[in-house]
Amino acid sequence: MDVDTAIPSASKGKGKAVESKLPYNDETLPWVEKYRPVTLDDVVSHKDITTTIEKFIEKNRLPHLLFYGPPGTGKTSTILAVARRIYGADYRKQILELNASDDRGIEVVREQIKQFAETRTLFSKGYKLIILDEADMMTHAAQAALRRVIEQYTKNVRFCIICNYVNKIAPAIQSRCTRFRFSPLPIAEVEKRVKSVVETEGVKLTPDGKQALLKLSKGDMRRALNVLQACHAAYDSIGETEVYNCTGNPHPSDIETIVNSMLSDEFTTSYQLINALKIERGLALQDLLSGTYEYAETIDFKPHARVYLLDFLATIEHRLSTGASEKIQLSAMLGAFKNVVEIQSQ
Repeated sequence: MDVDTAIPSASKGKGKAVESKLPYNDETLPWVEKYRPVTLDDVVSHKDITTTIEKFIEKNRLPHLLFYGPPGTGKTSTILAVARRIYGADYRKQILELNASDDRGIEVVREQIKQFAETRTLFSKGYKLIILDEADMMTHAAQAALRRVIEQYTKNVRFCIICNYVNKIAPAIQSRCTRFRFSPLPIAEVEKRVKSVVETEGVKLTPDGKQALLKLSKGDMRRALNVLQACHAAYDSIGETEVYNCTGNPHPSDIETIVNSMLSDEFTTSYQLINALKIERGLALQDLLSGTYEYAETIDFKPHARVYLLDFLATIEHRLSTGASEKIQLSAMLGAFKNVVEIQSQ
């Protein structure tokens, strides 16, 4: 059987890497792909993980891998850099990459993955690599079938399972893999990469704009670069206001106005002010809640008043997630702040 016929989806999925010649000169690429790490040394942070994997490769003892952690922390980039390191520029022929966007039910595991695993690579030694991206979306039946396939074909295939939530992966599969947790990237590391992209692309980014960008990225490199590219396309110069406008997040000054109004103004006045701001800025109550929570941390409340407020904000967020009315929950949030004022005065 021709080995290439066993790789129908080798190039599918979000992890499409740019060939090593392209990264810095293809103008049509989104920045997240244009600046995707090419080698393990390019992977930001996670030096302990990349060093360990380097040693596995050097000793030719690569185990099955399980990468988990929040989005945008370098999981897919790391395994693609590993594939390049093992197979060189022609690495695409040696890997099968399946994403959650592809059908990955039990049939795919039984047919496509099995077929790819069964075919030995002609003219090359070692093993092939199967990357299952966003594996936490796989059904229990597919995971059960996968467990047997992993065991059966370890001789000539290594699996790399990538997910955001490790608790959604069957314990039997977890026990067959070496686990690596990719934590959110340190802000300093995101800042370094953003700085190099800003210089390369000639972006006019003000210091307060940079701080806003880093704050909103929350350690997610993909989010930081996407927001930066969107802002660069929309504005000549990017400041704090432009970043918040572009992402649709409420501006810190708006949050401050809202919280101060809820603490000091009369109920109706405050309700009308918040409603007007929501309509004018196009804000969702969910976003206001997150901003309010962060701003409340900076206010000096009595301990039991703070506990009451945070508990109430959490309850409102839960109600919103189950489809509750924004109007009623806005009133509930106002009521909570009025109660906090009373607790503070006791």
